Amino acid sequence: MTETSSLAPEHVGVLGGGRMGAGIAHAFLLAGSRVTVVERDADAAQAAAARVLESVDSSIARGTALAPVEEYRERLATGTDAALFAPCALVVEAVPEDLALKIDALRRVEAHVASDAVIASNTSSISIDELAAVLDRPSRLLGMHFFNPVPASTLVEIVRGASTAPPLVDSARGWVAALGKTPIVVADAPGFASSRLGVALGLEAIRMLEEGVASAEDIDTAMTLGYKHPVGPLRLTDIVGLDVRLGIAEYLAAHLGERFEPPALLRRLVAEGHFGRKSGRGFYEWDAS
Repeated sequence: MTETSSLAPEHVGVLGGGRMGAGIAHAFLLAGSRVTVVERDADAAQAAAARVLESVDSSIARGTALAPVEEYRERLATGTDAALFAPCALVVEAVPEDLALKIDALRRVEAHVASDAVIASNTSSISIDELAAVLDRPSRLLGMHFFNPVPASTLVEIVRGASTAPPLVDSARGWVAALGKTPIVVADAPGFASSRLGVALGLEAIRMLEEGVASAEDIDTAMTLGYKHPVGPLRLTDIVGLDVRLGIAEYLAAHLGERFEPPALLRRLVAEGHFGRKSGRGFYEWDAS
């Protein structure tokens, strides 16, 4: 990713400083924006700041961040009060993939931003129209679905809701370009384009493993060597998080039918606390340190 500030908003807010939120904050910092991350408590806010700056350090080491780390640190703020979003031109919601949680988050954001501020949800599957319906100004909401890990991913899925003001889509294209990433624009539909296709492949791979068709390694190798996928569907599920994939699958099953019904193996692993890379075990063993 090359560094540019020509099209990035001057001040960007991110609600949620976990892996995804920190990655989004990192991307806008490298594009020249001031970034404010708001978390649920002081400890989480401190951890978010450390997460973002660790990612910045990695970018500096790779030569993709051109300024000293102190400059990025000066443009990064963290806290626990959504009122910190007041000066932001764009606020990206990056809380976990839960409808009630996202509704509460978006309402909190709208209560504190300027009337012309844009609100984006990083949801990977939940309807933008459903989320927009809870806002006083639904036309200001669109989806900006970043991919994990954000620093390495070059795609952002822009989701246009029925109420989304058309100029916002063009603005979002410019913001994504300023991040050195490629935008695609999709209409609001369950799972959009990326999650719907990605989850369908992942669920079938889990069913194949469950049925003893082949090992996880061989199923993944079939896709990486046979179809030139950069990573197999089971390893990718570990990277995304089995709990995240389960939540998306349940949402898609409720809206699109039983073809997205989560396999019993996925439910069992999540119930046992095996979430993939972040927990140290999923379909593979990982170093969770």
